[in-house]
This record gives sequence, C-alpha cells and structure tokens, in this order.
Amino acid sequence: MARDGRPLLDANAFLWNDNARLREENQALRRELNALKLQHASTVAELQKLQSELQHLRQENALLAQRVADLTAQVAPKSPPSFVKPNTPRKRHKKPGRPLGHPAALRPLPASIDVHQPVPLPIDPQGQVCCPHCYTQLSDVEEHERLVEDLIPAQTLTTCYHTSSGYCPHCRKRVESRAEEQPPAADLPHGQLGLNALATAAVMRVCYRLPMRQITRLFLQLPGLKVCPGAISKQLQRMGGWLEDQYDRLQLVLRAAGVVHADETGWRTDGHNGYLWTLTNAQHTLFHVDRSRSGKVIADLLGEGFAAGNGTLVSDFYSAYDRLGGWQQKCLTHLLRELREVVKRRPELKDHAFFRRCKRLVQQMLKLKKRREELTPEQYQHQVQLLEKRLAELAQQTWDDADADRLTGRLAKYRQQLTTFLHRPEVDGTNNAAERALRPAVVMRKITGGSRSQAGAAAWSILASVMRTAEQQGKDVVQTIKTLLKAQWAGKNIALLTDTS
Repeated sequence: MARDGRPLLDANAFLWNDNARLREENQALRRELNALKLQHASTVAELQKLQSELQHLRQENALLAQRVADLTAQVAPKSPPSFVKPNTPRKRHKKPGRPLGHPAALRPLPASIDVHQPVPLPIDPQGQVCCPHCYTQLSDVEEHERLVEDLIPAQTLTTCYHTSSGYCPHCRKRVESRAEEQPPAADLPHGQLGLNALATAAVMRVCYRLPMRQITRLFLQLPGLKVCPGAISKQLQRMGGWLEDQYDRLQLVLRAAGVVHADETGWRTDGHNGYLWTLTNAQHTLFHVDRSRSGKVIADLLGEGFAAGNGTLVSDFYSAYDRLGGWQQKCLTHLLRELREVVKRRPELKDHAFFRRCKRLVQQMLKLKKRREELTPEQYQHQVQLLEKRLAELAQQTWDDADADRLTGRLAKYRQQLTTFLHRPEVDGTNNAAERALRPAVVMRKITGGSRSQAGAAAWSILASVMRTAEQQGKDVVQTIKTLLKAQWAGKNIALLTDTS
C-alpha cells in the first residue's frame, strides 16, 4: 500500500488511462496533420494555377492597353499646322446685350414712303366693319400705319444705244457719239455689261471676295443676266485700266502724306510666289502686287521725296524698310508679340529680367502717349526723356541668353525709331492700320489663292485701292465706282478720292 493508504493498483490504472488518452489524442492529431498536409498541397497547386492565370491576364492586359493607345492615337485629332492659331483659354465675358431698362435700339425710320397701300377690314351686309374671322361687327375701330421695307426684284435691262460716227480729219480718227452711262463702244456680236453690272461685279469681287463663278451664279439667279467667269475677269481688268489714273493719284497723295503705314504679305500670281504691299493712312490706301520683297519696292512706291521730306513711315522690323531712310516708327505691338512668343516657347524665361523690363517699358511708352493731353509739355518731355534713358540702358546690356541678346540687339539697332511716336503727335506707336488694311486681302487670298495673271493682279490692286479708300472716307462704294467710271469715259479726271482740301 502507499503511504497515504491508497493501493498502488489505482495509481498504475490512472497512468495507464492517461497514457491511452494521450495515444488517442496523438493519433487524432496525426490524422488531422495528414489532412492538413493534403489540404496544403491542394492549396499550393491552386495558388500556382492562379499565379499562372494572373501572369497570362497581365500579358493580355498589356496587349489590350497597347491596342487602345494605338486606336486612340488614330482617332485623336492631329495637331494643327503651324499657321493655325491655337485655341485661346476661355474668358469670362459680360452678358451680351444692353443692360436692363435701356431704350430700344431700332432701325431708323425710312426717309420717304414710296407706296401707300390701304388694307381695309371686311364690310358686313349692313355696311359696318366686321371681324374677318367671325364677321361680327367691330367697335372702337382705329387706323394704323405699318411700315414695311422690301427689295425690288432685280431684272436685266437691255438698252440699245443708237449712236452715230464719222471721221474727224483733225483728230485723224473715227469718232462716235456716246451716252453718259454707256461704256466705250466695242464691235462685238453680243451686248456689253452696263455701268451697274460692272460696279456690282467689282464690289462682289473685291469687297465681298466672291469667286468668279459665284458672281456669275448670282447674276444668273437674281437679275437673270447670263455671263461667264472669263467675261467677269476681262471686265474687271478693263475697269482696272479705266481707274489707273485714280490709282496714280492715290500714290501721289500718300507720297505727300505726313504719316504712312506699310506692310506686306504673300500673294501668288499665276502659280508663282509674290507679295502684296500696302501703304495706308487715315484717308487713303494703296495696294501693290510685286514679285519682290526687297527694299526697292517700298522705295519706288514712296519715292525719294518722302524720306527727304518730313514724312514718317510706320512699319514692322522687316529690314527692307530700312532702305527708305528718313523718319520711321517701328511697331511696338510686334515687339510685345515677339516677347510673348519667346516666353511661350521657353517658359523658363518668364521671370527673366530682360523680358520683364522690356515688356514693362514698352507698355509704359504706349500709355504715356495716351496721357499726352493730360500732362503739361514740360511734364510730358520729362517722362519721354526718362523712358528713352531706360531704353538706352536696356539696349546696352548683355544677358548671356540667345533670345534676350537677339532682342537687345534689335533695341540697340532701332532705338531711335522706337520712340518717334512720342515726339510726333500724329504718329502711332503701332502698325495696326496697315494690318487692318491687309486683313481683307488675306481673306481674299485664302478664298481664291491669289491672281491668275499679272493683268488680273494689277487690276485687283487698282480696284481694291479705290474701294478701300472710298470706305475709309465714308463714301458709297458702288456709287463711287460708277461716278469714277462715268468721268473716265467722258475724258474727265476728277479728284473724288484725293481731294485733301
């Protein structure tokens, strides 16, 4: 027996039972371990399968992404060519229209009434005014005047001029009678174009920039006048010859002008590259087509007397204008535009000292000219001297940058010609006048591509000069052309556009 009085058999039985329990638990754990090993092997196999599928999907995704990129590049719009202006960022604009409560903006009333047409209401059997819908008698009847402005349908008017001719022994040629609005006679089997048709065709071509075929279609559809594009072109050339004296007068007036703005742009003639030059001031404009862009062209147009006199030429920085000499003013808008373009091309120069100082200086020069009337002459001259001093200092510096040094050299070269407008009240600091004169011609060039012949280019220059000048002077363009043509046909050389008195 054990010391505590319990038999040893009970202790052995306890150990035996505990050992059996542990064995059973061990076997259960082994079975669970074997099951987990099988499950782990299955999981590892499934994981490897999923990894293989993932790799395959990644490769397929990369291929699809590349295809999407290729298709997007094909569908996406191509970048515009260099001559197309980029889109400007949206700006907040004020609400269109006048503010609330403003007086009505109506067309002016007609100067005269051509037709009075009564429009009465129906009369019932009793002789009373009644409703046009239900024929009930009306009360409180009032009278109204409703003005309607309309166009008279155009129609072709054919006039046969019965003229007489005879041989003049003094003039030694055959002379013929001619009506005032009759074009110079031509021995042709068909009818000539009259004064109204000639003036209308010229305005359609030059002012409204219509192609020849469009002019012929309008003539056929509106008044029923059948004419081919070649005939329109020939008549325009004839009109250019008739108005050549007016063109020469415009050139003489511009040569004697105090301030002239000049500019040039490309112009193709008969498939060859050339240039369209323009000279303009507040009242006159001259166009000239030439194969050359050299300084000889501007020197021939303005002549030696312009530079020798007191005239001032306003232009951009194209070196051909330097040949003229004399007083000149370079366009400050061109300088500001080039400063912006350089900064746009090279954003790192945005805070560069030269570009900031040059832009500020040019803007202050333009603002000072606007404030001239507000300042006394002494104050104004003092401000001009300060700006010229700053310009001279800026033109003498070096910046260790190609663009900055290039523009600094331009300031140094044209330093005297950048401030002419500050000393002469009649001179503008920009060349906007010449650019505005060229803008319709540029639109014309885009529509027609230029001129088909030298004769056509010369005729267009003459007609465009006369019509642009008439518009500047506030004259009716069609009536001006008709008046000049009638005067030329009658042998009179009138100064309708060049009378500066």
